[in-house]
Amino acid sequence: MDAVTHGEAPALGGTPGGTPGGMLPPSSPLDMPVHSLSQLPPGERPGTPVTQWSGIVARRTVVLGGALGLTGWAAYEMNLVFNAISVSIAGVIMLALFVVLFLWIALAFTSALAGFCSLVSRRGGLGLGIHPDGPLPTLVARTALLMPTYNEDPGRVMAGLRAICDSLAATGQAGVFDLFVLSDTTDPDVWVAEEEAYMALCRATEGTIRVYYRRRPHNIDRKAGNIAEWVRRFGAAYQQMITLDADSVMSGDTIVRLTAAMEGNPGVGLIQSLPVIVNGTTLFARMQQFAGRVYGPLIAHGIAWWHGAEGNYWGHNAVIRTRAFAEQAALPHLPGRKPFGGAIMSHDFVEAALMRRGGWAIHMVPALMGSYEESPPSLTDIAIRDRRWCQGNLQHAKVVSAKGLHWISRLHMLMGIGSYVTSPLWLVFLLAGILVSLQSRFSRPEYFGDTKLLYPHWPHVDPVQARFMFLCTMLILLAPKMLAYVALLFDGRLRRGCGGAARAALSIMVETVLGGLVAPVAMLIQTMGVMSILMGRDSGWNAQRRDDGGVSPLQNARLYLGYTIFGVVLGVAAWVVSLSLFLWMLPVLLGLVLAIPLAILTGSRVAGQDLRRAGLLLIPEETSPPDVLARAVRNLSDMAGRPIGDALLVLRAHPALLALHCAMLPPPRHRGGAIDANLLVGLVKLREVPDLQAARTTLSAREKAAVLGNAEGLHLLEALS
Repeated sequence: MDAVTHGEAPALGGTPGGTPGGMLPPSSPLDMPVHSLSQLPPGERPGTPVTQWSGIVARRTVVLGGALGLTGWAAYEMNLVFNAISVSIAGVIMLALFVVLFLWIALAFTSALAGFCSLVSRRGGLGLGIHPDGPLPTLVARTALLMPTYNEDPGRVMAGLRAICDSLAATGQAGVFDLFVLSDTTDPDVWVAEEEAYMALCRATEGTIRVYYRRRPHNIDRKAGNIAEWVRRFGAAYQQMITLDADSVMSGDTIVRLTAAMEGNPGVGLIQSLPVIVNGTTLFARMQQFAGRVYGPLIAHGIAWWHGAEGNYWGHNAVIRTRAFAEQAALPHLPGRKPFGGAIMSHDFVEAALMRRGGWAIHMVPALMGSYEESPPSLTDIAIRDRRWCQGNLQHAKVVSAKGLHWISRLHMLMGIGSYVTSPLWLVFLLAGILVSLQSRFSRPEYFGDTKLLYPHWPHVDPVQARFMFLCTMLILLAPKMLAYVALLFDGRLRRGCGGAARAALSIMVETVLGGLVAPVAMLIQTMGVMSILMGRDSGWNAQRRDDGGVSPLQNARLYLGYTIFGVVLGVAAWVVSLSLFLWMLPVLLGLVLAIPLAILTGSRVAGQDLRRAGLLLIPEETSPPDVLARAVRNLSDMAGRPIGDALLVLRAHPALLALHCAMLPPPRHRGGAIDANLLVGLVKLREVPDLQAARTTLSAREKAAVLGNAEGLHLLEALS
């Protein structure tokens, strides 16, 4: 315990891959001022970036103008359904809702059509001097790999990082990269397990790449604050930073090419890769990864084609120019109380918009493969994550009017808001449909009114026209999937990796049917999320579950019983009104009534693996995994999923780990600094308990974390028998 006594930082290695003395490099501060959203930041802002696609105005006119034109036609045709003969309030409401919702799917269709042309022609999705099949460029500047983590399984995080480091070493250019594990973990047991996993990672990467670890005792402003703290402390030493997520894996080849593109384009502030979802085991996760792998490139090529230099940031698996980020992307707190006020939760959209406001280009390169992430394993897990995203996107209502934003950046935020607001709108549309049908059935018709006419006014909903519009809407809704399948037929590797043309077609049918059944449940989940946010409820910040098997059938029954009851009530109401209305709503009703078995089935690992053995929902990354993914999977089996022990016992049992822990203690509180009540209470308890076992049962989690971060607290723990 000398390190505790004297406050020294023991050197646990000095090689490029070893743990440097002090566990962190020398400080290299970079100013990161917070700019007002209501005023332009100082400095010049260049006009059109030199990396902007040629003909970008024409591209946007085709996509956005096409969506508006298609919506105008659909509005005219739908008006014939409800209001051709007589105008009713319910009919006007239905028409207004239909126009908003149809515009949403029309834009998705025109963007996907652009993506199809780009994908099939092999002329889009790259740029910026990136040549995926050419020789690896030589890097010059230093780049930091940043892995923020918050109460995650440390073994799982380090398994992915080890695969990334090994892949970078294979490129021969790992020497220009430094890896930082930036912990915001609050659980003291996970914290110590992180340090233990960090030591193992240092040993595994010895001599290849420098690896650093830093834990913040106070996780101010969540992930955005974590990254910003690193920029202000170390950012000046690195020209670029690559942000990762806890489930991120990137190949060394992809990292080098992205970094070289940033070095070769000084006006670019951010380059976003297209992460492919992998490693899914449950049926739900495998549906997500199949959809992402088959439909994702089409969608990503489309948005890259018309977004151009006004692209977006998805929060991870992207390379960022550190100076551009520091100059422009510091996030202010929003006025008001949570959930709309306070720290910006969906920070990535806003950071990209602010960098573009400062004149920096933001690009996406979907054609560069080698970027991966994972999906939540069940509908319940994705609903938890979605609730947080919902709050973050709705917060953008306070950001979208910020002064100086590019109109495409504003559109990104509006589309993010719309992705959640459309769910309650769909629900209102369905309920309004029942009201229109009720009116048609129970309203007493006035055939001639006050004026004598030769022909009567027949109040009705035109069933033939309604059927026509339903089919057209479904065609436009499903067209991106059909286009993606056609594009798959032209891509030999993707076609073979999905099991061939026939199995890929059957997989699309399975994913479409199951996804269609789950969609009404997801609609209600998002609707309740929006309503709870409007009622002022904050989502908080919880670690995401990434392994399967966490939700039991009994829990599913309890969670989804309400959806089943709602579906039954809605079905009875539709049946009472008319058989035709019931049949029209049947797809929605089935999904709601079957919510419990659907949640159990899609969250099942057995069902997911059965379909894999049948050759369905396959993707190339699981039929022929690239080297970096194969390494990550091997590392997962070795490092992840182990029980996390009690931090007090683990530190007492491992002197080297204790020395590392002591070396990374935060500086002691200075006179006049903030007083930590948890630390004071924890120290008093440690002075009074008779032994270590009593300390384990007496200390709360917050008190335990506080004393583990304090030299005096560690002294007291050492003295306990």
